[in-house]
Amino acid sequence: MGKQSKGEGLSRRERQILDTIYRLGKASAADIREALPDPPTYTAVRTHLAILQEKGHVKFESDGTRYIYEPVVPHDEMAKSVMDGVLQNFFGGSIERVVSTLIDSEESTVTQEQLDRLAKIIDEARREGR
Repeated sequence: MGKQSKGEGLSRRERQILDTIYRLGKASAADIREALPDPPTYTAVRTHLAILQEKGHVKFESDGTRYIYEPVVPHDEMAKSVMDGVLQNFFGGSIERVVSTLIDSEESTVTQEQLDRLAKIIDEARREGR
């Protein structure tokens, strides 16, 4: 199996383990298992880590008899990649539809302060010619 694009091709459990590694920074398989809700067996965690390593998402270094895992791609870069995928796959590339969905949903709890910050971000983007 070759290296895949950043957040693509991950199972739910692989994504959960990768999220845990991002949260912990660097961690052993035991640390990762301990941090997972409803964790699988230790062997299953090690198997998923091997798959994530094969896919190019994590790397490891030896620390005595155990491996310490860390993400290959910085968290902010991964987040951007995932958001780009959501933007294209669910909103046809329309930023307006994304923002509208977030603001107009019945569950939305957007505050006036958040709307003000969004307005500033938009103003900055206009000034910078984006």
